[in-house]
Amino acid sequence: MAGPQATPASHPQRKVPEALPLKSERTKLNPLSRLTTKVFKKPSIQEVVREPTAGGIVFRMSADQKDIDILLIQDSKGRWTIPKGHIEPGETARQTAIREIGEEAGLFHIQVLTWLGKIHFQYRRVDKLVLMTTQIYLVRALDNAEIPTKEQWMKGIKWFRFKDAINAIEYEDIEKLMLLAKNKIRQGL
Repeated sequence: MAGPQATPASHPQRKVPEALPLKSERTKLNPLSRLTTKVFKKPSIQEVVREPTAGGIVFRMSADQKDIDILLIQDSKGRWTIPKGHIEPGETARQTAIREIGEEAGLFHIQVLTWLGKIHFQYRRVDKLVLMTTQIYLVRALDNAEIPTKEQWMKGIKWFRFKDAINAIEYEDIEKLMLLAKNKIRQGL
């Protein structure tokens, strides 16, 4: 005899790789859009573009020193992620992570502790295939009084308890690096 069927509520929200649209972003095709999709095909890929990026999993110890807080930003589409951005010419990935955390989160009293890994994804931009690699660093916020401030294009910025950050983060690759980060923090680096 089979056990009871699991209800959708009993499964945690499924994470997606960063390049794929979330379910809420996918549009259902009506008959007219199906017809126009067949008539107006996407242009063929004319160029492959590599875009190196970097960012950081920013943490601080909670006020009671019993938990870890993680800083997440909410992008213009409402997805929670980490501060990250494009590597500028002449800049190292580590320098980019520091700059992007300052620009996107308004945090300047930080310390880069270690490199956690990189994530790869690709997406299409009209007739270009974009291959993106993001270097991720573990970064400690040094001043708990420093208040994060978001850029105008963002919907939000917030410190989350670690468990809540794992639930909020939209991308499975970043979630895996957050779990690695927690282990490194607990080991005392």
